[in-house]
Amino acid sequence: MDDTFKHILPKIGLGTYNMTSKEAEVMTYESIKHGYRHIDTAAVYKNEDGVAKALLKIFAETNIERKDVYITTKLWPGGLIKLDRVRNYKDTLKSFEKSLMRLNLEYVDLYLIHSPHAKTKRIDQWKSLIELKESGKVKFIGVSNWGANHINELKENNLPLPDANQIEIHPWSQKPDLVNYLKENKINIIAYSSLVPLSTWRHKDGENSKKTTEMYEIGSSANSPFKLLANKYNCSEPQFLLQWAIQQNFAVLPKTIDLLRMRENFDFNFFIEKDDMHYISTLDMGDSVTWEYGDPLKVT
Repeated sequence: MDDTFKHILPKIGLGTYNMTSKEAEVMTYESIKHGYRHIDTAAVYKNEDGVAKALLKIFAETNIERKDVYITTKLWPGGLIKLDRVRNYKDTLKSFEKSLMRLNLEYVDLYLIHSPHAKTKRIDQWKSLIELKESGKVKFIGVSNWGANHINELKENNLPLPDANQIEIHPWSQKPDLVNYLKENKINIIAYSSLVPLSTWRHKDGENSKKTTEMYEIGSSANSPFKLLANKYNCSEPQFLLQWAIQQNFAVLPKTIDLLRMRENFDFNFFIEKDDMHYISTLDMGDSVTWEYGDPLKVT
């Protein structure tokens, strides 16, 4: 792992999952103007071109340069379902080149393998990422939704470990064993879906997940622990959930297409007391809920 990674990765980035290209263009542009310096996209999101248009506009209209902005995109590994072809070594390189072309960039700051579903091809895919980093087309490489068992495969093959692992993490899925493993191996943690406990998280038609009815009911309650804690700290619920992650040295990627919420997700400054952090540690419900097909951490 490159130790400089943790010093340059912004703590708060914009997530673009489920955004159209136009939404990604607008939100990337507005968020960077507001102060964000990390944009997270992926090949499977089909909005890399929108991010590219926003960056072109930002670079033309402001003093912000390419080196000032951190761009993450991801390889779709294949293998999620039977018809989802698994990418081999060469496919991975081709997939990256397509992402680079859509982003209209000379390099990407962080390139991730989106999930461990490639199974026997995980090592080949990782070797491709190593080649991309050595070529200078990628500054840092990592994985997403990988468990300790997946990362141990890299160790067994004497391969460099990821600079980062992007995982679903929030008070209802805290993953203490995996977090400790990643910290012990100096792999930076990027948290996504930090706002799962909100009643408004993926509540629209077509926004599927494994979030339970009980979770939605707790989030909707006036006595939701996060509503009460947000009131105590004079902040919004999203701000509280994001600060909980940041306070543990996780980078976060709040996603929104609302300009006011985008600013709110960036503009806060408070510290959660030790007793409240301990209380939140008791609220863990276990597994990830983001993937409707099942928790990718459990892929063998």
